[in-house]
Amino acid sequence: MLSDVRIIEIEALGPAPFAAMLLADLGADVITVHRKAPADAPGKSDNNLLDRGKRSIALDLKAPEDIITLKGLLRGADGLIEGFRPGVMERLGLGPDECFAEQSRLVYGRMTGWGQDGPKAREAGHDLNYIGLSGALWYASPAGATPFPPPTLVGDIGGGGLYLVIGMLSALLKARATGRGTVVDAAIVDGSAHMMNLLMSLRAAGSFATERGHSLLDGPHWSRTYQCGDGLFLSVQSLEPKFYKIFLERLGLAGDAEFEQQFEKSLWPDLSARLTDLFAGQSRAHWLALFDGSDACVGPVLSPDDAKADPHMAARGVWQTTDGRLQAAAAPRFDGKKPAPAPPSPYRGQHTAEILAELKGDASIR
Repeated sequence: MLSDVRIIEIEALGPAPFAAMLLADLGADVITVHRKAPADAPGKSDNNLLDRGKRSIALDLKAPEDIITLKGLLRGADGLIEGFRPGVMERLGLGPDECFAEQSRLVYGRMTGWGQDGPKAREAGHDLNYIGLSGALWYASPAGATPFPPPTLVGDIGGGGLYLVIGMLSALLKARATGRGTVVDAAIVDGSAHMMNLLMSLRAAGSFATERGHSLLDGPHWSRTYQCGDGLFLSVQSLEPKFYKIFLERLGLAGDAEFEQQFEKSLWPDLSARLTDLFAGQSRAHWLALFDGSDACVGPVLSPDDAKADPHMAARGVWQTTDGRLQAAAAPRFDGKKPAPAPPSPYRGQHTAEILAELKGDASIR
């Protein structure tokens, strides 16, 4: 879909390489500018899964000759992605003004936690800090429990990487229409707060409370997870009354005076306790068989490894093992086609000679 788009990615952590990977999954030619030596950071390696489908050139951005090389690459690029704290790229002589001088229609994507301005802009932070400040962490766990969401998904990836991609694609359309570049300021605090607007719409309609455990998606016995007798977990979210009716029928609870009062908040804690005891009495396989083929909105909570073996996920080819590493296939899909096998990830500097040769031979970007 993006085969005529070239993105230059400056090596960073987390959401920035994820965003560049997604653009590569969509067909863009992504050239990652790796450091000549690996960064001293947890989870980093010379062969990163998030670099799949990209090409790698190793440069030292403190070396004048390598800055010249990077600027040459920018002259033939549509976009740039960087994930440093505000001011770092400017100190390297690679801020927006310098880069626009090389390519006026460049989309300059900036990925940070706090944003390019504001009191905290230059402070360190991580996923939990960003979504804690933005409000997105507030409903992450049941009432009475410490808020903790699935690691990185709400902040780094949802509020950060995905919003950077949306911004980059929007700005690419503008650049092709006008010939003018744009700076995309993708901040995790902004994106994760924006993701809350569905809940905010429910609150505006009187259906969602600020106090945890008192709203339609945050507290009911029919909207949570339960542990089964074998220690495995079920997800239950029978929100609509027609689905809740099926849920009760399958459990043999239809006609129970308390369970029939689906939206009576005062009953939710006691009914949750009753279901906790009920589900603990049988294995997850028992409960899945009981609800199989129904619209009760009950399902398993699976690890990624178990999800790969699930019939639905396997039929869609969502989880793949490439080079011995489990990873999810590209998304979304187009024209009903299944995703291709995940491409390999380059080693640091693997394509340096190839890219330099292209740069030398392309008169249009000298």
